[in-house]
This record gives sequence, C-alpha cells and structure tokens, in this order.
Amino acid sequence: MKVAVITFPGSNCDRDLAVAFGQAGAEVVRVWHKDTELPAGTDVVGLPGGFSYGDYLRCGAIAARSPIGTAIAAHAKAGGYVLGICNGFQVLLEMGLLPGALLRNAGLKFLCKPVTLNVASTDSAFTSGYAAGAQIRIPIAHHDGNFTADADTVARLQGDGRVAFTYAQNPNGSDGDIAGILSENRRVLGMMPHPERAMEAAHGSADGRALFASLIGAFVPG
Repeated sequence: MKVAVITFPGSNCDRDLAVAFGQAGAEVVRVWHKDTELPAGTDVVGLPGGFSYGDYLRCGAIAARSPIGTAIAAHAKAGGYVLGICNGFQVLLEMGLLPGALLRNAGLKFLCKPVTLNVASTDSAFTSGYAAGAQIRIPIAHHDGNFTADADTVARLQGDGRVAFTYAQNPNGSDGDIAGILSENRRVLGMMPHPERAMEAAHGSADGRALFASLIGAFVPG
C-alpha cells in the first residue's frame, strides 16, 4: 500500500504521520504542497496536523486551495482513502469532503493533553481494528477543535454510523461529543486527536496503532 503524506508550510506532524504509516507496513512518499499531482499508485493520502500556512484566514482554508489540493480532492472523489488529523481534518472540511466546521475551543484555550475516546463505529477501514464501544487513549493538541454542525447534520452523521470517535469527556464543546467523522463512503476520515502520537508505550499509549494497522489490512488480500 502506498501512502502520500502531504507537507504544507506550517505542518508539524508530517514526519510523525509518515513514521506511523511506515511502522504499520506502508510505503510512504512525502509530497510537497506545491506539487500538482499525487505519486502514481497512491492508495491513501495523509493530511497531518500543524498550522498550515500559519492558519491565516481560517484553519485549513489556504491549504485546501493549495496546488496539491485539487489532486487530493480528486483522489477522494474517485473513491481513494484520505486520513486528515487535526489541521488535516480542518483541511478536509474546507475542501467540502466532510460536513461541518471546526471552531475555536469552547474554553478559548489551546488544549494539549491525552483524552479518552469512545470508538463509535467500527464500520470503516480506519476503525475496524477496534472493538465496538472500546475506549482508547489518544492525545489532542488544538485551538480550533470544536466540531460544529446543524442539528440535522449531526443527527445524520450519528444515524448513518459516520461518527468514528466521540470524546468520553468533551474537552472543546464539540456537538455530539464528536472527535472524528467519516465520509458517506467511509473512505475519508477526519479526526482531531492524534493517533500518530500514540504508537508505543513510551508515548503513554499505543492505542493509535490499530487505526493504521486496520487501514493497511484493508489492502492486504485475505
């Protein structure tokens, strides 16, 4: 499986994401924001955390319109897999690949700490490695992680099983305690917590491993 990890000006988790995919067994290619095409044979695109383009205008707004952005959107619309973490989630929303918005945290403070997540859906290549209803420990690091959508959108996400993760204790005010959501075809995942920072016991948790392993497993013949 080939993964393209994108680097924007201001990305600060791109290497962590590349290492996590590599540890899971993927072939990883690093892609610069000024490139206009993804590497041939790309199966998964990884959009890392950070502060792309300094978070000017809105978080993720400029990155969504970067030269590589058109190729990422086309990849997703053609049925390709995309994982957006933290700022990467913000980029996916700005691209219109996922619904809703990410606003300033309810407490108006940057949050950086481990949190407990509930695995709300195992019906995706990203989450199939977890047990339904499992609780996992994953760190967050964000200022604008308050997932917000109208009541109908939240109800539709919940009813369709497209909420991938929820917060056990909501740290930022997100509607429905939502920490991560899936696209309609379940091939695009946006999440605020950082699974790439929970890959081994020395990180305080290895609960992120199952996400990368299950995604890799979706490409391994049974």
